[in-house]
Amino acid sequence: MRPSKRQPDEMRAISFERGFSKHAEGSCLVRFGDTHVLCTASLEERVPPWLRNSGKGWVTAEYGMLPRSTGERMRREASSGKQGGRTLEIQRLIGRSLRAVVDLQALGEVQITVDCDVLQADGGTRTAAITGGFVALHDCLKWMEARQMLSTAKVLKDHVAAISCGIHGGVPVIDLDYAEDSAAGTDANFVMTGKGGIVEVQGTAEGEPFSQEEFAALMALAKAGIARLVDLQKMAIG
Repeated sequence: MRPSKRQPDEMRAISFERGFSKHAEGSCLVRFGDTHVLCTASLEERVPPWLRNSGKGWVTAEYGMLPRSTGERMRREASSGKQGGRTLEIQRLIGRSLRAVVDLQALGEVQITVDCDVLQADGGTRTAAITGGFVALHDCLKWMEARQMLSTAKVLKDHVAAISCGIHGGVPVIDLDYAEDSAAGTDANFVMTGKGGIVEVQGTAEGEPFSQEEFAALMALAKAGIARLVDLQKMAIG
């Protein structure tokens, strides 16, 4: 039995609250159970130096955890003068995941930054950030479209979402909360598109190596879970 009493293929309660931020061009407060992440998409009429005069735009991401998003206060990374390796790895993952479904040529020479701030953490912050970040990005593009800032409405090529899976107590399970994640024998994150394309898979054996059959079971859980997340995204954005 899972600590949360959920079935192996049962995800936590998931919700998207669009327009959460008054000032951002696109925003979404995403909740995966007790993990809450505020995603804001900000438009800047500039691109990184290597993209100047290319006609292409850019989508990037930043990620951070508030000091009391966890059980004990964490020190702000700004106070230490640099971001930690985990933060850099996660925000690069979010950026790669979102760019996978964006036509950068159709976007034009602008940059959209998706900021993902963890308000409350209970496992799966990166997967929640990717899933909610897509909704914020979608709304930013709709904001641009309403102001005739896009040459085409088809900047987004597909949906993208992410989910964690792992082996807890010898059983493959989906959408791990902190209690499961901290005790899982295997922990994996899957990023996939609405059409089932694989963007990225991160999988680690915390103890005994996992088998190909176990990986296939995790993949099957992730595929079904991401299909559900995409359905929820579609319901949220209408």
